Amino acid sequence: MTDLEAQLRAVVRGEVGFDVTSRALTTMDASNYRRVPVGVVAPRDADDVTAVLAVCREQGVPVVARGGGTSIAGQATGTGVVLDFTRHMNRLVALDPQARTAVVQPGLVLDRLQEAAAPHGLRFGPDPSTHSRCTLGGMIGNNSCGSHSVAWGTTADSVRELDVVTARGARLRLGRDWAGAPDGLRALAEGELARLRTGFPELPRRISGYALDALLPENGADVARSFCGSEGTLGVLTEAVVRLVESPRARALAVLAYADESAAAEAAAGLLPFGPLTVEGMAADLVPSTAELPRGGAWLFVETGGESAGEARARAEAIVRAADVVDALVVTDPAGQRALWRIREDASGTATRMPDGTEAWPGWEDCAVPPARLGAYLRDFRALMTAHGLRGTPYGHFGDGCIHVRIDFDLLTAPGVARFRRFSEELAELVVAHGGSLSGEHGDGQARAELLPRMYGSEMVGLFERVKGAWDPDDLLNPGMLVRPAPLDSGLRFSVLPREPVDVAFGYPSDGGDFSAAVRRCVGVAKCRTTSVSGSGVMCPSFRATGVEEHSTRGRARLLHEMLAGEVVTDGWRSKEVRDALDLCLSCKGCRSDCPVGVDMATYKAEFLHQHYAGRRRPAAHHALGRLPVWLRAVSRTHTARLVNALSALPPLARAAKRLGGLAPEREIPRLATRTFSRWWEGRRASGSSAEGPTAQGDLVVLWPDTFTEHLSPGVGRAAVRVLEAAGLRVALPPTLRLEKPPVGDGRTVALDPLSLLRGRGRVCCGLTYVSTGQLDRARAVMRRTLDLMEPVLETDAPVVVLEPSCAAALRTDVPELLHDDPRAARLSAKVLTFAETLERHAPGWTPPRVDRPVTGQTHCHQHAVLGDAADRRLRDAALLTGELSGGCCGLAGNFGFEKGHYEVSAACAEEQLLPSVRDAPDGTVVLADGYSCRTQLEQLAGVRGRHLAEVLAEALDGDPGHDGT
Repeated sequence: MTDLEAQLRAVVRGEVGFDVTSRALTTMDASNYRRVPVGVVAPRDADDVTAVLAVCREQGVPVVARGGGTSIAGQATGTGVVLDFTRHMNRLVALDPQARTAVVQPGLVLDRLQEAAAPHGLRFGPDPSTHSRCTLGGMIGNNSCGSHSVAWGTTADSVRELDVVTARGARLRLGRDWAGAPDGLRALAEGELARLRTGFPELPRRISGYALDALLPENGADVARSFCGSEGTLGVLTEAVVRLVESPRARALAVLAYADESAAAEAAAGLLPFGPLTVEGMAADLVPSTAELPRGGAWLFVETGGESAGEARARAEAIVRAADVVDALVVTDPAGQRALWRIREDASGTATRMPDGTEAWPGWEDCAVPPARLGAYLRDFRALMTAHGLRGTPYGHFGDGCIHVRIDFDLLTAPGVARFRRFSEELAELVVAHGGSLSGEHGDGQARAELLPRMYGSEMVGLFERVKGAWDPDDLLNPGMLVRPAPLDSGLRFSVLPREPVDVAFGYPSDGGDFSAAVRRCVGVAKCRTTSVSGSGVMCPSFRATGVEEHSTRGRARLLHEMLAGEVVTDGWRSKEVRDALDLCLSCKGCRSDCPVGVDMATYKAEFLHQHYAGRRRPAAHHALGRLPVWLRAVSRTHTARLVNALSALPPLARAAKRLGGLAPEREIPRLATRTFSRWWEGRRASGSSAEGPTAQGDLVVLWPDTFTEHLSPGVGRAAVRVLEAAGLRVALPPTLRLEKPPVGDGRTVALDPLSLLRGRGRVCCGLTYVSTGQLDRARAVMRRTLDLMEPVLETDAPVVVLEPSCAAALRTDVPELLHDDPRAARLSAKVLTFAETLERHAPGWTPPRVDRPVTGQTHCHQHAVLGDAADRRLRDAALLTGELSGGCCGLAGNFGFEKGHYEVSAACAEEQLLPSVRDAPDGTVVLADGYSCRTQLEQLAGVRGRHLAEVLAEALDGDPGHDGT
């Protein structure tokens, strides 16, 4: 233990972390920069903050305050001690609806304040797109704004008083009339009144530099306001009194379409006299699909408010009539508005990839110019990018003249970094020429502070330095930011990554086969750190269960980044820290769809486990659960399912088996089917009871007998056959012997490969259990054998119907990504359909039976992330199955919930949405759960039987309850 660490532990009641994981998690924020701290402290209160500052001042170690870590200019990173306010100092202390104020701690997430204020008809005005994870302390530090600033201003406009601890331990209460001013600040400001009155450009989004004009007597000598936007360089915030505003009772959203971005930008300022709540802009090159938007090449999102829906709509329609648009759409439905706003909010992540997949980065994320000059500025900005051979996708707060953009800088090579610097210098000149601010929302940090003399001149920047000296004479707080800044092209986070591709198993097709590029995907916007999931979202269940950064998608990506860098995490693929962080990853794949930049932690986890255990002893659970298909086939071949069930029902034997297999002692061992689905199928075919004749002359479909349907829930398979045949489809199973050129129509095997008789009968398998436990060599062998068996099917037009969502997702993604050198893998992937997709595409004229009952349950996380559930929704609607399924993850997640040490997190995930939705459902509600894991979790934690959609439809067809055959 270092002397600094020992001293901090002696005086701090909160956590002190100088370990590898704590440091690795805080090397980066959402910017291009990386700084390695010596340690992290999570203070419990202002006394802890004061104690940390005293120790660090004595030791000469800098201190950096950090909230959600979503800063885009580098100001939430540091080389000294990082103060993490999100763990303890995260409370809403008080809320006064009459005074319309709230008292908050710096680590409080904005959405928690909004939730508390909403019942009183109030809200905090500023709302950055990161509102679900950014903190009030970070917002005050950066003077954040958000999309509603045209109505409610910046964070500084919403601050009343601030409690601050200075670097030398003084506790100040900042407010108006010089309240809380440190010694020397008033005299310094009063000696520079002329400069303060003339040296700041007039525009709504001037965030750059220190807000010293707030100290003018005509502005109330507001020390609290002048502190906003100081990026942790003047003092450490411990509590804030903030103003709340009245929230409109109703809102409407006018989406105005224009021919191009410049037309939209030039129109924005003209809409401000109508008093909109927002005027947001974005162009077509940022939108993955324009299906939900009115036709055009760029759009303004203009929100209006009112006492009633009619009043809000009338205001929106008035704006549409006044605007010269190509097309327009007015949305009053709250769900429709949320869907449209999600497009805009995800832009901070979406913009990190160009349409062709090229990486794009922040650095010039939020310049602002007077709104009336926005159109001209954007044209010049686009021309400057073209001159440098760069591309970007501008979007942002057009009503305030503030533009966000990610640019495809090459930050990996010396020439690329040199061009980044030249472009930055020229763009700073361009912004100033248009009367703008280098930062319009996110602060200067390291990205822009070096260029502040171009905006303010050397004398004003010299005044900034003198102000910093009055507050922090020892330069202890966040050095290198705002004054005496680090060069904008130093400390780039990419410089430490390997220059040569890392040897890996997966193909990473979206990242050019480069694992480093895959890890670089995480830019730190931290959508995975949300503490509640909206709609059908999934990401990131383990973070919501634990609240710990290392169990978020971002945290794991940061550790992988540091593993590749080799400075903090020094033992590469053998890293215990990375292994432990990935241990609670459920491999739910939620990040693959919900992360704005498509981080795929399930794949990274499988890759890591494969590399980590190469040539080493694996945990027992990897053998017990990873090789589950082998064990279950052995039971089936020996006809010992009844014996296994009987033995596992004996508590002493069950305990021993779970201990030997590395399984959670709290779990029950599932019962095996005494008659597998394939055995039922063969018996049915031998008896001639399969559908023939005019009722089964439709398309041929190949039903995939996945491990779970085959051995654990054969009733699902039987029900699916019943429904598919009722829809007029011909059902076959995959071949069990390798064939040369056989037909597939009846599932029989002909034209045998002679060697297949020596190998014996085989079964297709997606390899899911091997992938999830990182046994990728074995997974590839299983997948290749499957492709061999499926070759005759690949020669037909028959789709492959997969009932288990996790297996369907593995066939869609894992198989082609692991066997990227085998073209058959992509062909099989393209054939995979879900049960609902099959009925919709191959039996479009079929009408499902009327079930006419409400439903509850949860959309399978892999279905949400990989397959989509639109067809399922339509099928449920057609069958009069009413209601919505919840989001999140059931928590069992294949092998995860069965592994020792995971039960508590597994149960917590289920308690988030799934179990409450089932408990709250009225009598007669159908509990839908297409995944075997989901059904098992429901049974074991709630004593509820969930059913696959196929089972529900089959029951409605003929009253067969679909017994599982166990």
